[in-house]
Amino acid sequence: MGLFGKEKKQPSERNAIDDSKLKINLADTALGLLVKGEDFTELANTKCEFGYLFEIEGHGIEALFKLETDMTVAYFAAQGDKLMRLNFNEELFRSTTEDFLDMHGGKGE
Repeated sequence: MGLFGKEKKQPSERNAIDDSKLKINLADTALGLLVKGEDFTELANTKCEFGYLFEIEGHGIEALFKLETDMTVAYFAAQGDKLMRLNFNEELFRSTTEDFLDMHGGKGE
């Protein structure tokens, strides 16, 4: 309950895991953060996997995903209008995804 006995309204959320256009935009932006020679030699077989992707009212996008190149696996988070490269490993990616989906009642990819 909020101040003066009024209930606080939770922001609406939309599970956007099936929104191909949004996923492509995020993945393309993340690809631009990779460094040739350090993160990849070529991008031809690069794979992208989303742990979760939500649009939250008043907040924007909340996403966790990874790009798997010929040289590395790079992990990313989108929060609001920011995209960040993370220092993650596969175990942390999986557990963070599971925890987020448990809290938000969603399904992953």
